[in-house]
Amino acid sequence: MKAIIIALSAGLAANLAIAEPNLDRGEYLVEGLAGCGNCHTPLGPQGADMDRNLAGRLVEDLPIFTAVAANITPAGRVGTWSDAELVRAIREGIRPDGTVIGPPMPIGLYRGLSDDDVMSIVMYLRTVPAVENDPGASVYNIPLPPAYGPPITTVSAPPQGVTVEYGGYLAGPVAHCLECHTTFGEIGPMMDTHLGAGGYEFHGPWGVSVAPNLTSHPEDGITDYSDAELKTMITTGMRGDVPMMPPMPYPYYANATEDDIDAIILFLRTLPALPDPE
Repeated sequence: MKAIIIALSAGLAANLAIAEPNLDRGEYLVEGLAGCGNCHTPLGPQGADMDRNLAGRLVEDLPIFTAVAANITPAGRVGTWSDAELVRAIREGIRPDGTVIGPPMPIGLYRGLSDDDVMSIVMYLRTVPAVENDPGASVYNIPLPPAYGPPITTVSAPPQGVTVEYGGYLAGPVAHCLECHTTFGEIGPMMDTHLGAGGYEFHGPWGVSVAPNLTSHPEDGITDYSDAELKTMITTGMRGDVPMMPPMPYPYYANATEDDIDAIILFLRTLPALPDPE
């Protein structure tokens, strides 16, 4: 696994400036900051089974839903979808048959993916090895919305750079940091009132991990961490000498460029101070 990550890191960081859909950009997003495999790649004894990359798996089995991430290799049903249909599924959460994709797919944030980036992702998914695998179907014991918003026509990304604006784009629509690290209410993350305050519990083979507070709160947030410390935590999963727990996709974030991680940290420093949820 480590060798795979090193090889990806060497290849993904190159030639990332884009002005239109680009295969290299798609690979960088899927295998890097977007961390698609963190949900869509089956798990083996040592973690992600990269021989079955993106072939789908059970993600969460809760009383309110059993969430299964689809096989998104060309052998999955997405292989029969048009590019426009796959873009709509990613960004609007609507399959070609009209059914709605449910959580934990962060459709609310993916609606902000730029036209170029979402098409770059589709271009890359068309090239990954086809893996025959039927992970099953999700079952929801909660009502799903008929749609996550009006149809999307066009979205542009901010200019690439170490800026708060671009960092917000990466932390939101691309890496969906704000999906997991925003306090959850009855119908999902409370973006308007608890942005970045954390508190969501993740249950898995590792036990229970709680999404930490990413705001500028002087006691509960990230104020006391240096940029270098935050960068290490994001890309290696280490807080000092202490390993951090899943499900944060550290191996994928390790493939990000330094500029992109710097931009994310710059954005996180601007989040209004909020205490940990009670």
